[in-house]
Amino acid sequence: MELYDYFGGEGTIRKIVNAFYPKVLAHPLLAPIFPEEIEPLIEKQYQFLTQFFGGPSLYTEQHGNPMMRARHAPFPITVKHAEAWLDCMQRALEEVVSSKEMRTIILERLKGPAYFFVNKQGEE
Repeated sequence: MELYDYFGGEGTIRKIVNAFYPKVLAHPLLAPIFPEEIEPLIEKQYQFLTQFFGGPSLYTEQHGNPMMRARHAPFPITVKHAEAWLDCMQRALEEVVSSKEMRTIILERLKGPAYFFVNKQGEE
């Protein structure tokens, strides 16, 4: 069984993404690097997380190879950005996923990509 199925599949991924983005848009460090027109990004995040956790290859079918580091390269991403992103995700998971063990597993899986996108040194 894939992690995707284990924690609830499509419905859970949608809820996580929907709980996550208001936190990102309210975050003083993250909000400036996200577009005002956030809906397309929300859908891409849903597609990516679905695929990332072992569900259907929605992202690849719609957009090709994820190449996520290259897609994030135009944005200055520091360790502080990665930590803020993970904090927003943790808070979204706390709202959506009742199992602390499952929240930990999901967040641990996301730490790799979050830090992999870091492309700038600095305080911001």
